[in-house]
Amino acid sequence: MNPLTGKLHIPDAPFRPGQHADYSKVTLPAAGELERPDVLVEERLIRHMPYSMIRVLDTEHRAVGPWNPNLDVETLRQGLRFMLLTRAYDDRMMRAQRQGKLTFYVKSTGEEGFTVAQCLALRPGDMLFTTYRQPAAAIARGAPLVDMMCQCLSNSRDNLRGRQVPTLYSFKEVNFFSISGNVGTQFPQAVGWAMASNYKGEDHIASAWVGEGASAEGDFHYAMTFASVYEAPVILNIVNNQWAISTFQDFAGGEHCPFAARALGYGMPGLRVDGNDFLAVYAATQWAAGRARAGKGATLIELYTYRAESHSSSDDATRYRPVDDWQNWPLGDPILRLKQHLIDLGEWTEERHLALEAELKQAVMDAWQEAVSYGTLEEGPRPPVAAMFEHVYKELPPHLIKQRRQLGVEP
Repeated sequence: MNPLTGKLHIPDAPFRPGQHADYSKVTLPAAGELERPDVLVEERLIRHMPYSMIRVLDTEHRAVGPWNPNLDVETLRQGLRFMLLTRAYDDRMMRAQRQGKLTFYVKSTGEEGFTVAQCLALRPGDMLFTTYRQPAAAIARGAPLVDMMCQCLSNSRDNLRGRQVPTLYSFKEVNFFSISGNVGTQFPQAVGWAMASNYKGEDHIASAWVGEGASAEGDFHYAMTFASVYEAPVILNIVNNQWAISTFQDFAGGEHCPFAARALGYGMPGLRVDGNDFLAVYAATQWAAGRARAGKGATLIELYTYRAESHSSSDDATRYRPVDDWQNWPLGDPILRLKQHLIDLGEWTEERHLALEAELKQAVMDAWQEAVSYGTLEEGPRPPVAAMFEHVYKELPPHLIKQRRQLGVEP
């Protein structure tokens, strides 16, 4: 309560519809400014880090400073390819939702960079616990586009048999854990998985993501406590994309201090990273993963980014924020930044970029044509009736056996 007015402080967004999005007051440290400590450093010696920001790409798209991961050109090109493929996939699926082919969709425009960078920095055996806004993680891990589309369509080839909302993917074969629709629950799930991996003597780690809004949920703090106490080999990421549906990040506590600073109360390192800087995110993830594998426990990473589109196909962002906010976001578009970095290195051109975009859009269209052949929301084929009894119980209980027989479906 404000002692001068007697009124509670109510946070609000800096800009609303009809206003111009002016980010001139957003203070960002220069690229290359923050030091890179040793992976095994004591947490008490780096408690200033959440209040700065890891940045590698400067205003001229050059990689500078101690956090430069010095990636080879092929890794950079691979990262750009996955990012472009994700954006093409998102565009195709959102159009399909608007056409009534599927019920619901969530786009990740503007957030492809950190997801792809983190997946490439991790090992294939590491488990991913993502949010619904990270199809790039499944794509970077090699999940087939057709299978991802079929899950969204809930058709006869849906690997989850229609038991999940569209975009809540699960691909055990690429260590992509089933997405939870209840925000925040993936944090304790990831910590538990990481503890189990450690018990078994493995060097696999877990990585989990939540939005900044979900960091105000109890599950966030439960996970932080367990990760700290048991020094679990896990990376806990807060995706600060500024908006939790229509609620600005200040409502979750971002007005008073960076979300990365929440690590300090749990005695774990906190890193704040330019989430639209592919190189910075790769380096920070590599650092946190190395620390976890060395037995030094968890790291909390705040990925500072912006949600370019509406929250989902059920949302209209123009009702609560300016139409030009994404265009004026000071950290730019992660795809364009990596593209310009490659061009600056002499390893990419506008012509090659356009050709790759066209190639990937065609690949997405080809996958879509195959996916719809297995059925859509409007048209068959559909899963057989017997499918409702499968993949729920290890051994079907008597009452369901009876129901199955009543439907004329024998074992």
